[in-house]
Amino acid sequence: MNSQETLQSRAFIAALIAVTIGFFILLEPFYSAIFWAATLAVLFWPIHQKILRRMPGRTNLASVTTLLVCTLIVIIPLVLVGISLVQEVLSFYGRMTSGGNSFDQYLQQISDATPEWVWQWLNRFGLDGLDEVQQKMAEVATQALSVVYTRAVNIGQNTMQFAISFFLMMYLLFFCFRDGAHIMGHMRRAIPMQKDHLGNLANKFTSVVKATIKGNITVAAVQGSLGGLMFLALGIQGPMMWGVVMAFLSLLPAVGAGLVWGPVAIYLLATGSIVKGIIMIVVGVGVIGLVDNILRPILVGKETKMPDYLVLLSTLGGLSLFGLTGFVAGPVIAALFIAIWALFINRKEDREPVASPAKPPSQGH
Repeated sequence: MNSQETLQSRAFIAALIAVTIGFFILLEPFYSAIFWAATLAVLFWPIHQKILRRMPGRTNLASVTTLLVCTLIVIIPLVLVGISLVQEVLSFYGRMTSGGNSFDQYLQQISDATPEWVWQWLNRFGLDGLDEVQQKMAEVATQALSVVYTRAVNIGQNTMQFAISFFLMMYLLFFCFRDGAHIMGHMRRAIPMQKDHLGNLANKFTSVVKATIKGNITVAAVQGSLGGLMFLALGIQGPMMWGVVMAFLSLLPAVGAGLVWGPVAIYLLATGSIVKGIIMIVVGVGVIGLVDNILRPILVGKETKMPDYLVLLSTLGGLSLFGLTGFVAGPVIAALFIAIWALFINRKEDREPVASPAKPPSQGH
C-alpha cells in the first residue's frame, strides 16, 4: 500500500470514528429507551420465535403479538406498581412530617421500653440520653425520607418525559422483534473482530441479561413482595413502599431486606408487640432470607453467576451513573468486562509458544 492509499485509509477511519461518536452523542437522550428495548427484546426473543413459527411470513403481525405479550406480562404491572408506589411515598412522607405522627413519637415509645443497661451502653459512645439519640436518628430518617420524596415528586413532574421515553421504547421494541436478526447480522459484519469472539460476547450479553432479569430482579421482586405482604398483614404503614425498598436492598449480600424488617421487628418488640415482632423475625429469616439461596441458583446458571461483591458494586455503580437503567446495565457491563478480558487472556495464551521439555545432556564416552 503506497503513501496515498495509507493517507486515504487513515482519513476514512478518522471520519468513521468522528461520525460514529457524533451519532452516539445524538442518541444520548434516548439511551434508556434503547437499552430497555434491547433488554426486553433479548428476554422475549424465544417467545417471539415461537409466535413467528405459528405465523410464517407475517413478521409484522408476529412482532405486534410479541409486543402485546410483553406489555401484558411486564410493562402494565410495572406501571401500576410505579403509580401506587409514588402515591404511597407521598402519603407516607406527609404522615411522617406532620405534627400528629412524627418520628419523635416512635422514638419515645422505643425509649420507654428500652432497658436501663442499654442507655448505659450508649453513654460509652457519647450518647448521653434520649434527646441526643432522637436528634441523630431523626436527622438520618428525615434526610432519607427527603431523598425518597424528592425522587417521587420528580417522577410525578416528569410524566410527559416518561411517556415519551415509554412510547419510544415500545416503538423500538417492535423493530427489535421484526428486524433484530438483520441488525445483529450487520453488526457482526461491521465490527472488526473474529466471528467466534463476537459470538461469545453476544452469547455472554444474552445470558447475563437473562440471568440479571430472571435471577437478580426476580429474587428482588419475590423478596420485596413477601416483605410488603408481611408488612400489610401486620398493619405496618407503607407496605408497598417498604416492599420496594426491600427489593432494592436484596442486592446486598447476606443482609439485604433484613435492613428494613430487622429494625421494624426490634421496634415491635420494644413497644410491646411481641407476637408481631416474633412473626416478623420468623418470616424474615425463614422465608424472605431463604428466597435468595433457593431461587438464585435455579434462575441463574453457575456459568453466568458473578461474585456477590461484583454484583453489588456494578449495580450501585450502574444506579449512580444511569439511574434505574443501571439496575441491569451495571451487571451487564461488568459481565462483558470479565468476558472480553477472558477472551484476551485466552488469545494471549494461545499465541504463546509452548516450551518444549529440556533434553537431558548427552553423556560423553
